[in-house]
Amino acid sequence: MLLRNVSIIGKEGLKDISIEDGIIDSVNRIENSISKNEKVSNIFFNNVIAFPGLINSHDHLDFNLFPALKNRTYKNYKEWGKDIQDNNKKEIDKVLQIPQPLRTQFGIYKNLLNGFTTVVNHGKHLKIEDELINVFQNTHSIHSVGFEKNWKWKLNNPFKNKWLVSMHVGEGKDEASHQEISQLIKWDFLKRKIIGIHGVAMDENQAEQFHALVWCPASNYFLLNKTAAIDFLKDRTTILFGSDSTLTSSWNIWEHIRLARNEKMLTDKELFDSLTSKPAEIWGLHNYGKIENGNYADIIIAKKRNQQNDYDAFFSLNPEDILLVMHKGNIKLFDAELETQLNESDIEITEFCRISINGQIKYVKGKLPQLIKEIKKYYLESNFPFEVLH
Repeated sequence: MLLRNVSIIGKEGLKDISIEDGIIDSVNRIENSISKNEKVSNIFFNNVIAFPGLINSHDHLDFNLFPALKNRTYKNYKEWGKDIQDNNKKEIDKVLQIPQPLRTQFGIYKNLLNGFTTVVNHGKHLKIEDELINVFQNTHSIHSVGFEKNWKWKLNNPFKNKWLVSMHVGEGKDEASHQEISQLIKWDFLKRKIIGIHGVAMDENQAEQFHALVWCPASNYFLLNKTAAIDFLKDRTTILFGSDSTLTSSWNIWEHIRLARNEKMLTDKELFDSLTSKPAEIWGLHNYGKIENGNYADIIIAKKRNQQNDYDAFFSLNPEDILLVMHKGNIKLFDAELETQLNESDIEITEFCRISINGQIKYVKGKLPQLIKEIKKYYLESNFPFEVLH
C-alpha cells in the first residue's frame, strides 16, 4: 500500500509512505515512489499532514462513560474523591451498572476516534477481547499513596522488580500532596523505575527520582485549577502526555493538547514528542512512535488547512479532521471522502460502521452501533459525542 502526497511532521517536502505486511517499508520523495500499478494499492491525499499513531500514556479505559464530576475546586485528589462519593453517588452508580467490558470497549473507541493507536491503561488489568488499537498494560499499576492499600509492599514487591511502576503522584496543590511524593521516594527501597502521573505538587529535586512524568493538564485544571510546573520539571525527567478519563476531562483529547500548547511550558516539538517518540521509548514500545523504515505502520492522516505550517495544523486538529487511522498497517478509521479510493483499490471495508462527528462522516472498524445499543440497555441517558448512521 502507498499513502501518497503527504506532509510528514518533522520531515521536509511531500512524501509517499510505502507499507508492506504492517510495516513501513519506505518513506520516499514523491518522484522516487513506485508508480501506480495493479499490485500496489494507492491512496492519494491533498493538503494533509501525517504523523505517527499517538500514544496516550494515561487513561482509565473503563471510566470513559462517566460525565465530568466535581462540585467545586479541590486541594487534592483525596478531597475530590470523597466529595463525589458523598454527593454524586447516584450518577456514579448509574454508570457502574454498565458491565465493565462495555465501558472498556468504549474507552478504546474514544482513543481511536482521537487518533491514538496506543493507550496505557491505569488500574487493574482489563481483559480486551478485540484490540482495535494497542492497549498497553505491561506495567505494575499502583493507584496512589492515598488510595492504594499496602502500596509500600506493592512498590517493593521483588517479583515485579523488572516492571515499570505507574502511579498517581502529587495530584494536588497543597503541602500534603508535595509530602506524599517525598514519602513515595523514601519508601522506594528497590529504586524502581517509577512513571509518575500528574505531579502537580512536584518540585525539580523530586522529579529527578522518576523515570518519567505523565502530564494531564485538562484533568489537573478541572479538579485543581492548577497543573504541574512542566517547564521546570522537563529538565529533570521525561515528560509524557495523558488524557485521563472523561470523569475529569473532555472526550476530545485535542482540547487537552491545545490547552498544553497554550501553557507554553513545552516547545511544539517537545509536546509532539510527548505524544509519540518519548512514550514509545519510555514504555518500551519498540518500532512505534515514528514514521520511519522498519517501524509499525501506525499512521494518522489528517486535514491541513491552507497556509498552516505542520505544527499549527497538528495542534488545531479535532476528531472530525482525521481522514485515516492505521494500526500495524490495518485501517481502523477512514473519512467518507476516501471511500471511493478504497473500493477501487479493493481494500476490504465491509466490517466498518458509519458515524458522524460534527457533520463529518467516518467509517470505523468494528461494531460501534451495537456497543452503543448495549450500553443504553443499562444506562439509557448515556450521551455520545457522535451520531451513529445507518
